[in-house]
Amino acid sequence: MKAAIGKGLRVFGHFWWDFLIGDTPELAVATLLLVGLAFAVDHNRLAGAVLLPLMAAVFLLLSTVRGRRRASGD
Repeated sequence: MKAAIGKGLRVFGHFWWDFLIGDTPELAVATLLLVGLAFAVDHNRLAGAVLLPLMAAVFLLLSTVRGRRRASGD
């Protein structure tokens, strides 16, 4: 019984690791940074409306550039 529970926990943890981190750990880190930034600019609505979409676009652009470099073998 103990082994089955341990295996179940390992499988559950592996699922969440693949779901949250997956092939692109930089997007998981970027998401955490964006959420942190959202909490940091909570008091200033205009800064949040400008910074959050801008930072999201920058992170996606950097992730795309990194992915293209990995795909081309550079």
